Amino acid sequence: MSANSGVAAVLYEIGEILTVKEDTFRSRAYLMAAQRVTSLTEDIRDIRARGELDSIPGIGKSIAATIEEVLDTGESKALMELRESLPPGVPELMALEGVGPKLAMRLNRELGVTGIDSLEKAAKEHRIRALKGFGEKKEQNLLKAVEEYRGRSGRFLLGEVLPIIQGILTHMRGCDAIRRVEVAGSARRRKETVGDLDVLASSLEPEKVSDHFIRMPNVARVLAHGPTKSTVVLENRLQVDIRVIPPGSFGAALQYFTGSKEHNVKLRTIGVKAGFKLNEYGLFRRGDDSLVEAEDEERIYEALGMDWMPPELRENTGEIEAAMEHRLPELVELDQIRGDLHAHTDWSEGTASIEEMAEKARSMGLEYLAVCDHTKTLGIARGLDEERLLEQLKEIRRLDDEMSGFRILAGTECDILRDGKLDIADDVLQELDWVVASVHSGFKQDEEAMTRRIVEAIHNENVSTVGHPTGRLIEKRSPYTVDLDRVLDAAAEQRVCMEINCFPDRLDLSDVNSRQAKEKGVRVTLGTDAHTVSELEFLGMGVSVARRGWLGPGDVVNTLTADEVTRLRS
Repeated sequence: MSANSGVAAVLYEIGEILTVKEDTFRSRAYLMAAQRVTSLTEDIRDIRARGELDSIPGIGKSIAATIEEVLDTGESKALMELRESLPPGVPELMALEGVGPKLAMRLNRELGVTGIDSLEKAAKEHRIRALKGFGEKKEQNLLKAVEEYRGRSGRFLLGEVLPIIQGILTHMRGCDAIRRVEVAGSARRRKETVGDLDVLASSLEPEKVSDHFIRMPNVARVLAHGPTKSTVVLENRLQVDIRVIPPGSFGAALQYFTGSKEHNVKLRTIGVKAGFKLNEYGLFRRGDDSLVEAEDEERIYEALGMDWMPPELRENTGEIEAAMEHRLPELVELDQIRGDLHAHTDWSEGTASIEEMAEKARSMGLEYLAVCDHTKTLGIARGLDEERLLEQLKEIRRLDDEMSGFRILAGTECDILRDGKLDIADDVLQELDWVVASVHSGFKQDEEAMTRRIVEAIHNENVSTVGHPTGRLIEKRSPYTVDLDRVLDAAAEQRVCMEINCFPDRLDLSDVNSRQAKEKGVRVTLGTDAHTVSELEFLGMGVSVARRGWLGPGDVVNTLTADEVTRLRS
């Protein structure tokens, strides 16, 4: 399994502490390096083995040395020293949404706040509102941040877990005693976060399989080791369980351990009414306990009088009824996706050139890429003003003419200002092929103000899609308050799309909201929001969200050709 997440966590924490120390240059360097390592699709240990750490954008000699130390020892001396230099509780405060380094230090210095419990006490005693520039609302926001922090699940992002899954499957398939191996649970259903991993292996030699399992790379602890079930904890604290199943029962086990719990309860209830008993060992007739089916998952569903349903749908949200009535939707597939409709380049805060991003997209089998760099309001991202955007348009047209069998679409991700206006003039937006309009500031506007803001932007005739429409960051930032029904109604009326942002910590729209958009007749777009070449591979994450949202090929704009996409704006 990859060591990337552990290395990135160290770099990120160093960057955060350097921000507190007001070492702005070094802070930005470490935070950017953490982002780059997170987005790698190759294990950083392999890159190091080739002596190519400094080939990763943003990784210089100093940060490369830190990475090597972490890979060799599991820790960083520099990080330990930085931790010791901070007042007690400040790093803990920085884990709260809305509490940056400067605010954490201010709360510590002016109120003696030494951690989350201390902050909660100060807020409940109304001492925070007495600080200059504060008030009751900010105090309540901090209490809400504490509540959300304590409610976090400690789950892993799906995007973090997928490379680990691939590593596990590759390792286990190296065991000649295994006939079949699959990951079940929420990972198979492609939920946006995963608590632990359930691995199922089919074999007649369970001891051999279990021994091979506990010898996986990156195993920190073996919690249990038996012939049919073993449990390990990886170095990144992810727990992985393996169950070794006889080949004749593999289908039943796969169905049972895939879940969800709600799906399985409903399925068993239907089975009982039909005279069956369903469990992890198979489907049996209740009258005589005779086996009906256990080896094949699809035949289990068939015996219960329903179509097999993709794992992404198994949440007891109507899929069982649809399967019984043979009206399950045809879900969109990754190989039906023709292009990526939201990517960044080094014209703003990306790391790769337009040409490099396009070549990567083409190598993935895509037919087009929409370059959508940030605009001028987002100064921290070196956003483009009208003049630079028109310069970029010329460059895109030149490169597009040179590329055979691939289209580069000229686009932008422009800011939706607080009043709903866009930060780029309409006459410039009209020259583009694709316009993503996004909220990047003012997240704490009330529901009515935020709703009016986005609806106003939707009424701009140049807008193609609304980027990351609810503003959430999974496990980090809640969605802003917005009346999504009104937003979707406006989008349907104006024929504006809603984006499923494929970045692993966004996946915004969510699956539930994507299904809501479909029901209102609003098409969705998939955009990786890639800032590096490797992040273009996040496209599959968005497809998983779309499938969980019951979306078919006709609901997803990216299944269209480039010409069809550009005609949507006419």
